[in-house]
Amino acid sequence: MTPESAKSDRKPLPRYAMPDGSEPEYGAILEQIQNYRKSMIGSSFFYIQARPAEEPCLCRIIPGGGRIFFHEIVDHQKYGISEEDMEDALKYDTGTFTLPGHFHISPHIEKKLRALLDAE
Repeated sequence: MTPESAKSDRKPLPRYAMPDGSEPEYGAILEQIQNYRKSMIGSSFFYIQARPAEEPCLCRIIPGGGRIFFHEIVDHQKYGISEEDMEDALKYDTGTFTLPGHFHISPHIEKKLRALLDAE
């Protein structure tokens, strides 16, 4: 595969989103993720979103004032997290996140993120 064809096959990630009515699970996501202490890394909460017919996405929430201040779909490869790491997190998930298509990060992903973000 040439570099030009590889670039044309890639779909841009939606980078940032402010919470609004288009994602009604925001309140439930924040409530559940706050109860799972390992998801707080640095000043953000992390989780994985995997909807049918879509690739799993690593998501980050920055809370503020008891609500979601900022939500981002993160390029997991930027943090050294491979596709295999993401698939393993889904495969071995304990099922504590009750929203369909939402998963807590695995201990392996947590370790990688902490190594990079807790030092900041």
